[in-house]
Amino acid sequence: MNPFLALIITFAAALIELRLLDFAAHRGWIESRLSRKLIHILTGPLFVLCWLFFPDLWYSRWLAALVPFAITVQFALIGLGIMKDEASVKAMSRSGDRREILRGPLFYGIVFVVMTLVYWKTSPIGMVALMLMCGGDGLADIMGRGIQSPKLPWSKGKSVAGSLGMLLGGWVLAAFILFIFVIAGVFPSPFSIYLLPITVIALVGTLVESLPFKDVDNITVTLVAVLLGQLMF
Repeated sequence: MNPFLALIITFAAALIELRLLDFAAHRGWIESRLSRKLIHILTGPLFVLCWLFFPDLWYSRWLAALVPFAITVQFALIGLGIMKDEASVKAMSRSGDRREILRGPLFYGIVFVVMTLVYWKTSPIGMVALMLMCGGDGLADIMGRGIQSPKLPWSKGKSVAGSLGMLLGGWVLAAFILFIFVIAGVFPSPFSIYLLPITVIALVGTLVESLPFKDVDNITVTLVAVLLGQLMF
C-alpha cells in the first residue's frame, strides 16, 4: 500500500476509536474510568495492526509515528488547558481534572512514539512491550476494581485480581499481535518460539506493575519489557 494512504487509514482508525469512546463517556453511557482504560487497551493494538499497511520503506516508521505523536501533542494541549475538549477530559481522567492527562495518558503516547521509531516491524520487542502496557495495565485496573480480592502485602493500593488481570491482559494481547505478524510473514515462524519470552516478560512486567508507584506504570513496565526483550528475542 502507498505509505501515505496507510498513514491516512491509521489516523482515521485511531481518531474514530478515540472519538467513539470520548463520546460514550461524555454522554454517560460508560463511566470515565472505564472509558480511560478501554482507550488504554484498544488504541495500542489497533495502531500496531495498522503497521501491516505500511510498505518496507525507511520512512514508513516515521510516518506511522506521526499518529501517536499528533495524539500526544493533543493530550498535552488539553492537559495544559490550551485546547478545550471536555469529552476527552472526561474520557481520560479519573476525576475530571484535565491535568491528569499530563501523567498517564501523556506517558502512554510518548512510549508509543519511541517504540515505533526504535523497533517498528524489525523486532517483536517493541510490540510486546506496547501490548504489555496496553492489555496488562489496562485490564489490571478493570479486574482490580471489579473483582474483590486480597490486597498485595507490598502494595496496599493493588490487589491479587489486578495483578492477574495484568498478567492475563498483557500475555494475551502480546501473543495475539505476534501471532498476526507471524502469520503475515513479518516475523519467522513457528509462533511457538515466542511463547516463552512472552510469558517471562509478562510475569516480570506484572511484578513491576504491582510496585507502589503511581502514574509511571506506562514507563516502568515498558522499560522492563524492552530490557528482557533484548535478552530473549
